[in-house]
Amino acid sequence: MGGNISMNDTMKYNYLETSSLIPYARNTRTHTSEQITQIANSIKEFGFLNPVIIDGNNGIIAGHARVQAAQRLGLEDVPTIDAGHLTNEQKRAYIIADNKLALNAEWDDNLLKIELKELEALNFDLNLTGFNLGELTDLFFDPNFDAGSKDEQGKLDELDPKIINCPHCGQDFDLRKHE
Repeated sequence: MGGNISMNDTMKYNYLETSSLIPYARNTRTHTSEQITQIANSIKEFGFLNPVIIDGNNGIIAGHARVQAAQRLGLEDVPTIDAGHLTNEQKRAYIIADNKLALNAEWDDNLLKIELKELEALNFDLNLTGFNLGELTDLFFDPNFDAGSKDEQGKLDELDPKIINCPHCGQDFDLRKHE
């Protein structure tokens, strides 16, 4: 039972007070304090680019974490889009779909590496991309699993440590000590 939204229909942004927005009591998506901090940092860097979707009665359909981040930042109002035209079943399903559909995407690791390396070369804070140090390490560290020679096999404990440099704090880390 799909909706009848045509390409000519326009959605208008309205700014509403964050204190007037009502979280969905049965929201199945949870958000850690760390994630809310990441979203708050993103809002500070880029602005509030992704509006909160509400149900016509100020109930949040999508954007629970963005509202929490806005409140943490002390923002009094946020952009919203009213989706009051949805049926109750559609609202409940969209709350789930909005979160799940994004998780179904995959990364093009080669292009991601290029983008992140270029941003790093421009001294852009890669933490603002949402990737943590472990994920960046996994992305950029390409282990060689080819069989070694007899001499190499006997000297595995003598190999140079795998040192990485944190792009955020500049600290060097020996990956062998963190396994």
